[in-house]
Amino acid sequence: MRPEAARLRRLTRLERVRALAKQDALRAAAEAEGHLAQLNALAERTARIAEDYRARRDCQTGADLQRLTGFVEGITAIGTATTRDAVTARSLADQRQQDLARAERSRAAVEQRVASEARTLAQRGQTPALAPRKALGTGLEE
Repeated sequence: MRPEAARLRRLTRLERVRALAKQDALRAAAEAEGHLAQLNALAERTARIAEDYRARRDCQTGADLQRLTGFVEGITAIGTATTRDAVTARSLADQRQQDLARAERSRAAVEQRVASEARTLAQRGQTPALAPRKALGTGLEE
C-alpha cells in the first residue's frame, strides 16, 4: 500500500474516532441539560409549595403555627439547596456544551483533512496536463 493511501486510511479511522467522541460529548451534554431542567423544575415546584404553606392561615393553636413554620422553613431550605444544585448543574451543562463544540471542531478539522488528502491522492492518480512547450530562441525572432 502506498504511503498516501495508508495516510488516508489513518485519517478516515481518526475521523471515525472523532465522530464517536462527538457522540459521547453530545450524550453527556444532553444528560447535563436534562438534569438541569429537572433541577429547575424541582426548585420552582419547591418554592411554590413553600409559598402555599406560608400563606396558610388555618392554624388553631400556637403548636400548629410552630409546626407549620418549621415545615415551611424545612421546605425553604430544600428549595435553596435545589437552587444551588441547579446553579452547579448549569455550569456543568455549559461545560458539556463547550466540550461538544470542541469535539465537533476537532471532527470537522479531520473531515477537512480527509477530503483534502483524498483530493490530493486523486490528483496524483491523474495524468498531468501537458503544458505548452517553451518557445525556442529569443523574443526578437519572429
